[in-house]
Amino acid sequence: MSRKIVTNEDLYQFKTELINEIKQILNYEGDESQKKWLKSNEVQQLLGISSGTLQNLRVNGTLPYSKIGGVLYYEYQQIINILENNMVNCRF
Repeated sequence: MSRKIVTNEDLYQFKTELINEIKQILNYEGDESQKKWLKSNEVQQLLGISSGTLQNLRVNGTLPYSKIGGVLYYEYQQIINILENNMVNCRF
């Protein structure tokens, strides 16, 4: 039976690689920009708004959407564009 000695350097390298992989997973799953389309509840969470406010944004044409069956989808990049286009610079 062969034995391998694990050094402190090996453990440090393993830790570094593991941390980097975990960071990649968290960035991918936590970053909504990875998803092209969001459902209503995801948009509400993203913007911190109620379902009524989201409905108002749809009705008045502020936020474009697609409807498939009974599910509404919103394009992530459209949401970002709307936020950027409506940014107000306040100077004090």
